Amino acid sequence: MAVPARKISKTSGRMRRTHYKLEATNTVKCTNCGASIKPHRICPECGFYKGKEVTKKEEATK
Repeated sequence: MAVPARKISKTSGRMRRTHYKLEATNTVKCTNCGASIKPHRICPECGFYKGKEVTKKEEATK
């Protein structure tokens, strides 16, 4: 089994791990209804993409 030749200091290990953080996802406003959505996706609220209706949103009937 492989064993490290030298101990890695706390500073070196922590500097390497600084890039492991989470990033916030980008969101844009839907041009039709104003909902917050991911870019280049169909709006799940109204079904529009780039000002055109792509999917019809069915109303829930009781």
